[in-house]
Amino acid sequence: MPEVSEARQPDTSEARHSAIEQPPATGTEAEGLDVLAVPATAAGLPATAQGHFAVVNTNGTLARGFGAVSSVRLAVGQYQVVFIQDVTRSAFTATIGLPGSVGGSPPGEIAVVGRAGVPNGVFVQTWNSAGTPADRSFHLHVSS
Repeated sequence: MPEVSEARQPDTSEARHSAIEQPPATGTEAEGLDVLAVPATAAGLPATAQGHFAVVNTNGTLARGFGAVSSVRLAVGQYQVVFIQDVTRSAFTATIGLPGSVGGSPPGEIAVVGRAGVPNGVFVQTWNSAGTPADRSFHLHVSS
């Protein structure tokens, strides 16, 4: 007589689920003690927070920005964006995207890093989806 195997049921035990959840906050973590806060401005941001952005056209020209001084296309898929302050200790976020509000952006990839030798600058590289350098318009945010 052939063996009959039982279908395995998913493990729904409480122990399994608790292993993937965060542990509860205790002590000063739960109370929010010992947290040094920076007083907020009238706009709600800490006085030390700086958020700058640039929207850059495919040809490297600056479409618009806040705190952005200039942008330039250096080579195919390579751009430099310069801001009003030193951004060497900042965080950068960039995404491929059209500068306007109409149409769809061609797909691609993007990478961003501080600009070597330019403390106020950011270096952006863009590629098509096949990994070949390609000119793409993009949105760049700098958090300081």
